[in-house]
Amino acid sequence: MARISKRRILVAGATGYVGGRLVARLEAMSECVRCLARRPEALAGRVREGTELVQADLADPETLPPAFDGVDVAFYLVHSLGIQHDFESEEERTAQHFAAAAKHAGVRRIIYLGGLCDGDAPPSAHMRSRLRVGEILRASGIETIEFRASIIIGSGSLSFELIRALVQRLPVMITPRWVSVQAQPIAIQDVLAYLVAALDLEAGPHRCYEIGGAQQMSYIGLMQEYGRVVGLRRLYIPVPVLTPWLSSLWLGLVTPVFASIGRKLVESITTPSVAHHHDALRDFAIRPLGVRDAIVLALQNEDQHFAETHWTDALSSSKHRNWGGITFGNRLIDARRIQVDAPPEVVFATIQRLGGETGWYYANGLWKLRGLIDWMVGGVGMHRGRRDPHALRPGDVIDCWRVEHFDPPRQLRLAAEMRMPGRAWLQFDVEPDAEQGTIVFQTAQYDPIGLLGLLYWYALYPAHQLVFAGMLRGIARHALQHPPPAPKPHG
Repeated sequence: MARISKRRILVAGATGYVGGRLVARLEAMSECVRCLARRPEALAGRVREGTELVQADLADPETLPPAFDGVDVAFYLVHSLGIQHDFESEEERTAQHFAAAAKHAGVRRIIYLGGLCDGDAPPSAHMRSRLRVGEILRASGIETIEFRASIIIGSGSLSFELIRALVQRLPVMITPRWVSVQAQPIAIQDVLAYLVAALDLEAGPHRCYEIGGAQQMSYIGLMQEYGRVVGLRRLYIPVPVLTPWLSSLWLGLVTPVFASIGRKLVESITTPSVAHHHDALRDFAIRPLGVRDAIVLALQNEDQHFAETHWTDALSSSKHRNWGGITFGNRLIDARRIQVDAPPEVVFATIQRLGGETGWYYANGLWKLRGLIDWMVGGVGMHRGRRDPHALRPGDVIDCWRVEHFDPPRQLRLAAEMRMPGRAWLQFDVEPDAEQGTIVFQTAQYDPIGLLGLLYWYALYPAHQLVFAGMLRGIARHALQHPPPAPKPHG
């Protein structure tokens, strides 16, 4: 039986990688959860009924009091590493605003996830900001439980996806000296277990726990272990000189999503992140996994976590999401948006008519050509049509796609069933907009297999830009000019 609790728990950073998974854990425990977010609509449909969504911005302290009202415990899982300007100053300001609001509201405990670094080595700007945030939270006078984690292993985590992208894409790799720096990788499941367990610690002074997995291992060791798990043999060639700046340029070239934050990440990797204090093993009944088990678990859970988080949470939580084409870990993403002066129900009904006799609202000839090519190589082609011209349900076929997730009038996700060197999805998110009626987010996602998969994506990239952008404009135009009839309910 789930434990009944009347305490109210606030999660700041619920749209992030760790925060999103933490909220799901707390909900499963029947906790009273409140999520603080700049755009709460980014969490709509992802949280359970009963979980509160409060609009607030840590950069604007005047918006914070309602979020903290009645809160007993507050999680601080916010990270500003990806911003373009001075992220250290930004992190310091947001932490100060958070601490002040928590103090004013009478919050009794703050739980914070920071970064682990060797105290004898000069910290990078990234790690320095993580340590500074902990200082600010403790200075509030509120009991603060700080966890300092090493590399987090889990599908979707920045470090793990960086390792995977490098191993999957490069048969031969030059390795600078920083890949030999020791770390203590920890599975995301163990990080979440520590965060949840901190809720029930006895009241006391501020505490700081260094948490890591069962093994110490360098980045090159992680890459080699990942290669062994997935059956890929790679050649690593050490080079004596490759500065963090040059390394960040190299990472940006091989894994574009990390280009803007590559230097900050590499600088933090050059500092050892090994636990020297083992209070966590004393105070918690958690025995973290080893590296191999953490990698295997991450790969096993990948599709489930993709379905839960849709792999675009970082995009949907931003105010503007007009991305032309980026790499998100090992997945390639093409995302764009459009505003439509029509109700969300009308726009979503237009979207769910895609395919079949309706077509794809743009370049139907190109769709038919792609289907013909697929059919000629033994694929399903485009001739399957659809079961109903207006209504959908999970599992339905739409030409060469299948409905993987259907949540009207908010989200439709299609999984491709055509032949290709990888896996692909096409997702539509529909959100109400007070000024313009509706915002539609369209996201094409592709999980390539090896170099052939990458060549496939980039060879078709110009066509994708044309077709997907035209499709989105066509959806907006049809929603305004030809509002579809409401679909019939299906049991």
